[in-house]
Amino acid sequence: MTETIATTPGVFPLPDWAKTRLGRLKGHQKHDLIDGSEPPEVLETYEQARGEVIDDQRDAGMDRIVEGQLRWDDMLAHPLTINPAVETGGIVRYYDNNNFYRHPTVTEEPKPTGDIGADLDRAAQLAPSMPLQAVLPGPVTLADLSTDACVEDVVEFHHLLAGLLAGELERAPDVETLYLLEPSLVTAPPDEDLLAELAELYSTISAATDAETVVHTYFGALTEQTHVYVVDASVAGLGVDIVTEDRAQTVYNAGEYGLADVVALGVTDGQNTDVESATTVVERVGWFFEQLPTADPDRLYLSTNTEPFYLPVSKHQQKLAALAEAAARVPEEVV
Repeated sequence: MTETIATTPGVFPLPDWAKTRLGRLKGHQKHDLIDGSEPPEVLETYEQARGEVIDDQRDAGMDRIVEGQLRWDDMLAHPLTINPAVETGGIVRYYDNNNFYRHPTVTEEPKPTGDIGADLDRAAQLAPSMPLQAVLPGPVTLADLSTDACVEDVVEFHHLLAGLLAGELERAPDVETLYLLEPSLVTAPPDEDLLAELAELYSTISAATDAETVVHTYFGALTEQTHVYVVDASVAGLGVDIVTEDRAQTVYNAGEYGLADVVALGVTDGQNTDVESATTVVERVGWFFEQLPTADPDRLYLSTNTEPFYLPVSKHQQKLAALAEAAARVPEEVV
C-alpha cells in the first residue's frame, strides 16, 4: 500500500510582523540582504518566525516539517550568496516572475559554511518529535542561477556545486527526507553531456545523508530526455508539477518512461492565491494515477508545485491544511 505524505518544498513566506521588523533592522537595499553574519536581533527575529512557521505545519497536520528557509533572501541561490568564495553581483530576475535575487559569481572553490545545517539544527530543537525535511537547490538549478569564474568548465562546475551541497548536508542533523529543488531542469534543460552526469551529481549529494532524496521539478514539464535521465539517477524520488498547463506532457513522460519508486506531486499552486480544497487535491491525484494504471509507488509526497514564498501567509496556511487533509484521504480513495 502506498504511503502518502503531506509536505512542502520549503522557502516559505515571511510572517508580516517579521517583514516589518526585519525591514527596520536590516533595511531594503542589496547590501542589507542576508550574508551569514546577521546581528543578534536579526537572528532572534528569524528564530521567532521559524518557530511560527513550524507551528503552522504542526497545526495543519503536515507529515514532514521544514525549517521554512525564511533567511533565503536570494531564494534558491542562497547557498552561494552567503558563501565567502562567491561575489554577489546585481539584482536579476528570479525565473519568469516579479521576484529578484543577487546574482552570484563563484570565483574560487566554495567550502561548506554550515549555514544550512545551523538552521536545520534550530528547527530540530523547535520540533524535536517531528519528522524533519531538508531543502536544498539541486546542482543544475544552483549552476543555472550563478556564474562560474572558478573552474570554467560546465560539467566540472556542476560537480563542484554538488560537492558544496553534500558538504552542507554533512553538517546538518538527521532528517527523514531531502528535497532537491530543480526547476531549472524544466526551464533550462541540460544538454546530453550534462544529463549523463546527473546520476553522479545526485549520488554525491544523497550519499551525504541517510534521508530519502527527492528531486522536485516545477514550472512545467520535463523534456522526455531529461525525464529519462532523472528517473535513472541515484535518487529515491522524482517530483513533478501537475498544476501547470503542460501537465499532460508530464503524464506522457511517466507513462512512456516510468517513474521512480517514490513520487512527489506538486498538486497545489504555490503562485496562485486561490486555495484548493482537499477534495480538489484528491481529484488531481486521482486524475494523475488514472492515466497510469500500473503505477504503484512506495511513497507519494503531496506538496505545492513551487516554493510558496509568493503567497500571503494566510493563503499558504490554508494550502497546508488542504494538503494534510488530502494526504489522509488519498490512500483509501485514489492510489
